[in-house]
Amino acid sequence: MTEAAKLFSDGEGYERLMGRWSQRVGAKFLDWLDQPKGLRWIDVGCGNGAFTETLIARCAPAAVTGVDPSEGQLAYARTRPATKLAQFRVADAQSLPFPANSFDAASMALVITFIPDPVKAAAEIARVVRPGGWVATYMWDFPGRGFPLAPLVEALTSLGMPTPGGFNPEASRADTMRAIWNEARLQSVDITVVRSEVTYRDFTDFWDSNTAPIGPSGQAINALSPADRDRLKARVHELLPIAADGSIAYEAFANAVKGRVP
Repeated sequence: MTEAAKLFSDGEGYERLMGRWSQRVGAKFLDWLDQPKGLRWIDVGCGNGAFTETLIARCAPAAVTGVDPSEGQLAYARTRPATKLAQFRVADAQSLPFPANSFDAASMALVITFIPDPVKAAAEIARVVRPGGWVATYMWDFPGRGFPLAPLVEALTSLGMPTPGGFNPEASRADTMRAIWNEARLQSVDITVVRSEVTYRDFTDFWDSNTAPIGPSGQAINALSPADRDRLKARVHELLPIAADGSIAYEAFANAVKGRVP
């Protein structure tokens, strides 16, 4: 099992943690890609199918293949009514089990920071897409504090507690993503920033959604002692923009890159 598969093994837990935000920003990302209907897509690192569902609804593809290293995530993806068109299988982004030119377009949603060799993955994805097809990805801007869990990391940092590890936040920078796509020899490379609002009913909704032991942040929080978790909870409550009615809303943003296969 890969490190990414270990971090994200619970499809249902991921849905509450990140699935809804992946869909919101994913819709805007697909609008930016502006691909025609009827294409054969590969969704690399499809996880629990949250983005795959958006891809099917937004792009009306002829076929979709979703791949991910976590069978637990894929098991959840297969239960989504809106992903019946898709085929799911376990695979690594750096070594895809498909012949060259198998697809017309490729997406990779919220994955690039968890791949050991992003350039290798980008080149491998480009290999399985036909010439003229587009390869694109988006990732929360971690250095720019654009990811939905930024308040939690800010609270951990302010208290001197261990912050999430096990991934490469620098890979989410716009200039880094452009460089990866250029090094993978993709053409007409372009980047953009995709913004979306993150909302919670109240603090309980925020805390329960984001402290499940899923991903780097969830695992870092669950490694804390009960006393430190209580300190963290109080600090997060201080930092969040909580409205008079108890609701919480703030902006998250992701960097996106696309390039055409020569």
